[in-house]
Amino acid sequence: MGNLKLTSSAFSDGGEIPRECGYKNGNKEPPLAISGIPAEAKSLTLIMDDPDAMEAVGKVWVHWVVWNIIPDRVQIDGGDITPMYNSAIAAECELGMTDFGEVDYGGPAPPDKTHTYVFKLYALDTELDLPQKSTKADVEKAMEGHILEQTILEGTYAP
Repeated sequence: MGNLKLTSSAFSDGGEIPRECGYKNGNKEPPLAISGIPAEAKSLTLIMDDPDAMEAVGKVWVHWVVWNIIPDRVQIDGGDITPMYNSAIAAECELGMTDFGEVDYGGPAPPDKTHTYVFKLYALDTELDLPQKSTKADVEKAMEGHILEQTILEGTYAP
């Protein structure tokens, strides 16, 4: 669709997410970097979920919902990539509700076998007017008609 790209220095696309990023093993946010943000992007949205949970718990499990990430904070100097989500920008974006019932990052926690986790990044032509604790469904509905580009990064995690 475009040049938007999401990467991690901790795991390759399709690779294993580090243990310390797991919900019960430290719940540390994985380092993420973004490049190729469209010039007309007004905000970015990140959603992390586990489609493999459908078999185990009957639904796609939501692990992280972040919106209104400022594009200038994740790409500088005409293409260099910088950490996407850290304490310096956390106050400048909004966090949504996870299926753990928390408003924050909720790391991988497969109940049965190795699961694939999908980090979905969206470049939007607007900022989203949503309250904190909004759900993935709320964010997806608000993004309709505003997605300029999107990309994914996948990682695996075993119990």
